[in-house]
Amino acid sequence: MFSLLYKTSIFIAVSSRPFCCVKMLLYIVVWFQLCFISSAILDPLNFLALQSIRKSLQDVPGSRFFQSWDFTSDPCNFAGVYCDSGKVIALNLGDPRAGSPGLTGRIDPAIGKLSSLAEFTIVPGRVMGHIPETVSHLSNLRFFAVSRNYLSGEIPAGLGQLRNLRTLDLSYNQLTGLIPRPLGSLPVLANLILCHNHLTGSVPLFQSQTLTRVDLMHNSLSGSLAPNSFSPSVQYLSLAWNQFSGPVNRLLVRLNRLNFLDLSMNRFTGFIPCEIFSFPITNVQLERNLFSGPVKPINQVRIPTVDLSYNRLSGQVSPLFSTVQNLYLNNNRFTGQVPASFVDKLLDATIQILYLQHNYLTGIEISPTAEIPLSSSLCLVYNCMVPPVQTSCPLKAGTQKTRPANQCAEWKG
Repeated sequence: MFSLLYKTSIFIAVSSRPFCCVKMLLYIVVWFQLCFISSAILDPLNFLALQSIRKSLQDVPGSRFFQSWDFTSDPCNFAGVYCDSGKVIALNLGDPRAGSPGLTGRIDPAIGKLSSLAEFTIVPGRVMGHIPETVSHLSNLRFFAVSRNYLSGEIPAGLGQLRNLRTLDLSYNQLTGLIPRPLGSLPVLANLILCHNHLTGSVPLFQSQTLTRVDLMHNSLSGSLAPNSFSPSVQYLSLAWNQFSGPVNRLLVRLNRLNFLDLSMNRFTGFIPCEIFSFPITNVQLERNLFSGPVKPINQVRIPTVDLSYNRLSGQVSPLFSTVQNLYLNNNRFTGQVPASFVDKLLDATIQILYLQHNYLTGIEISPTAEIPLSSSLCLVYNCMVPPVQTSCPLKAGTQKTRPANQCAEWKG
């Protein structure tokens, strides 16, 4: 059509206008053609897919996200729609500002027709229903995040076919069933965030050498973890509030890039490897498990927060923990004297929390008149000694100051 228009325009101009007018007309026609090419028409399948997605989702009262979605205009100008070469490449649904009401409805299976889609997100809201199986058709998808909604059902195993997927965030939903095994073979997966769902079963082996964040906390996952469950690239690992069991020492020693570790509220057993206290880590939370044996760091521990409470740890408290700002060793089986270095760090406010209650400790060298800084907390109740100083303890520590003598005699050996 444009070729014909171009030739006709030249013919008319040559036959009825001076040469300068012909030159100007040529510029106008070429400019019009370039403008048309640069604003390519959206692919019809993409257009129909967007219409279906729009019909299945609505604004929650107070949200006006879909106000710009007028299909008599160019969909590539819609809020949250990004196009390239006539195809939708990113779909970010909902007002991203904090506190926005979000969307309601369901994710339409037509999403699978957006063949060039690389990014898909929905803001927190009331989106429900299953994740469509057709998502597995999105071979270019790199980022898929639908968190803090009401998605239910199982995670589609077809997501394991998305070889370019880097981030999968389905956190804070109502998903059930197993973590699909094929997810473990995704080659470039970097962020796996499935926390706060109702997932069950064991965790597959994740082979991605780019995996950095794994958050599976607050599910009902169970079973043991193999030494190669996650690659050494992992920096953030949260498995708290599940039903995992068995030892993890062989796994943990491989994860020497960790900067956050939370395995609390499980049934992990065995000893805690001393190597983890030398990792570039800011937070270690291993409380409320079944870890046992002594804990012997290799070097002075520089981790701000270490929580080993409510386990079966024994032996003496290592003085290498005296540089930890917030240290929770309560409700274990530690024995012997509290090292003097802890007292020094406590009195100069380097230590902010030192919880040693409910152990079998026999003494601490601190003056009864010592003034513990208001910014620091010390709890020593229910040990095999009378606490030499009166301090405020958490309510769960109870009111009994010392452990019964028969328990101390029994544990002394």
